Amino acid sequence: MLRNITLNHITKIEGHAKLDLAIDNGKVTTCHLSATEGARYFEGLVKNRKFYEAHEMTSRICGICSCGHVVAAVQAIEDALGFQPSAQTFRLRELLTLGERIRSHATHLYFLALPDYLGYESALAMAPTYKAELMKALGLMKIGNAIVKLLGARDLHPVSATPGGWLHLPSTGELRAVAKELEKAKKDAIATCSLFASLTHPDFDSPSEWFSLKHESEYAMLRGDFHSPRVVFECHKLHDFVREYHEDYSTANFVVVKGGRQYMLGALPRLNNNASQLSKDAKAMVKKVRLRLPSSNPYHQNLAQAIELIHAIDHAHDICSALEVTDEKPPKLSPKAGHGIAAVEVPRGTLWHEYTLDADGMITYANIITPTAQNLLSMQEDIKRVLPSILGKKKEDIVMDVEKLIRAYDPCFSCSAHFLEVNWDEH
Repeated sequence: MLRNITLNHITKIEGHAKLDLAIDNGKVTTCHLSATEGARYFEGLVKNRKFYEAHEMTSRICGICSCGHVVAAVQAIEDALGFQPSAQTFRLRELLTLGERIRSHATHLYFLALPDYLGYESALAMAPTYKAELMKALGLMKIGNAIVKLLGARDLHPVSATPGGWLHLPSTGELRAVAKELEKAKKDAIATCSLFASLTHPDFDSPSEWFSLKHESEYAMLRGDFHSPRVVFECHKLHDFVREYHEDYSTANFVVVKGGRQYMLGALPRLNNNASQLSKDAKAMVKKVRLRLPSSNPYHQNLAQAIELIHAIDHAHDICSALEVTDEKPPKLSPKAGHGIAAVEVPRGTLWHEYTLDADGMITYANIITPTAQNLLSMQEDIKRVLPSILGKKKEDIVMDVEKLIRAYDPCFSCSAHFLEVNWDEH
């Protein structure tokens, strides 16, 4: 018997996506997960623009991870120009991205993922019964926004970061004040971990290879090599190990490791690769909630995000309580021909920016690969593997189980809508 299920609007995600399923006598014959956002063309928009315009333009790719796009673009441009930022500049970029991670994880966990597990259609429907939990979420989002605003001069699409440094610096006193607020927020992050550890997560293992940045001396965010259990790649060799391709049914590019292997990004792969470099309290929480690492269960992404909340608050607190801000003016960077690649960890995984500059500092080539584009094949193939075990359920329950799996990846389909198709043979 042929059975078709179409989800024209997958709820509680960032952006818009669609899923087409066809099941024939219990066998999945069609599974197409697609972004339905319009093509974005950011790679084309930045072409023939000055190098110092890339980060301001590409931050508009996404309001959720605009800080990540800014930092990735700035660092790729600096790489192309052969410039090494100061230690203070780097620490403040870490702090900016930590603020974004705190607010993004809190938003996803409480407002997008939690309703699935508690049997509500939305966080709004949860509010009468779970007001205290949602207030914790709002408090975590508030401190994340405060960090982003302090450093970026506004909550979204920061304008202070620039190639070479910062146009505006926070004072040491302002950082110390944020440190005190982070101390207050810590208990809510711990409570978030306990809450998500108490939920029943479906038992499912994905065959996806997990990847993240890894650095010898820190829980990698803005530097390191690209790691999986099997291989390690230097980020400058991006085109030696990943391949982008396009399917006609989606406006998003798919991305695979060369050889066609699907791979998974996000908080769980970061924990798998970097758990030994978590903060002391985050390490203790891994043991307390009995999360066995490495895990290949994508539903554990939620719990991994909750653990990262503790680490992000601890890391941000360390920076805010220790950094003595000196008055550094960003240097005037001279244009020159070059090619640069940067990889940074954003809430949903590893984000890539790549630029080629001519001698006048004009951008002649741009390539942006988002985490959701890299996770897209894993999401699609994992749905295929989950379906046979739930086909006996009612249609609405099947839809809920499938959406729960998609939301575990915390996808941003507006980010993944393809920017400009890349001809692989040219690289």
